[in-house]
Amino acid sequence: MIDAVVFDLDGVIIDSEELWDEVREGLARERGGNWSAQAQADMMGMSSTEWSRYMHEVVGLPESPAEINREVVDRMLARYSEYLPLIDGAVDAVKRLAAHWPLGVASSSNRQLIDRVLEVSGLAPYFKATVSSEEVERGKPAPDVYLEAARRLGVEAARSAAIEDSVCPCCWYARRCDSEPRVPASGRCAGAGGRRARLDRRARPGND
Repeated sequence: MIDAVVFDLDGVIIDSEELWDEVREGLARERGGNWSAQAQADMMGMSSTEWSRYMHEVVGLPESPAEINREVVDRMLARYSEYLPLIDGAVDAVKRLAAHWPLGVASSSNRQLIDRVLEVSGLAPYFKATVSSEEVERGKPAPDVYLEAARRLGVEAARSAAIEDSVCPCCWYARRCDSEPRVPASGRCAGAGGRRARLDRRARPGND
């Protein structure tokens, strides 16, 4: 039985990967950093604490990680004010699922960005808990942000479903992955011991 559903934000509700890349690359080149495709790949899924430190230590920006983080977030907020790249069908999917389960967000985005996306999209009332990875000890692929979302929703992580846009190494309901999870998501999830468990695309309210 599923007691709650937790959404990733970037890549599930908004198509923001390219925007993140543009903003961080633009800042790196402005400030004389050593930008590369590897830097782009390395920072995917990192928390704001992690990627801002990476941009300082690896990409070589002279500003402190806190200053880098602040500048990137300001630029992202400005871009979202111009245009919010919602994924087709995402708003409707959230509304339909909210009619059956309490919903949460577990995102690598900064708190300000999560709040802005949900406010502009009109989805804020549908989520009972939202967590940024900057609010937990470790960013993805560690499971911390999902575990905290489940805690704030007041449900057991093992009885929750995650909706992710990629192979989910942060399988915080690993025990479910020893069997066939029946959850409203698509893709694959890394289970205990590295095993994979298919996430059933056909799950509907009433499936337990």
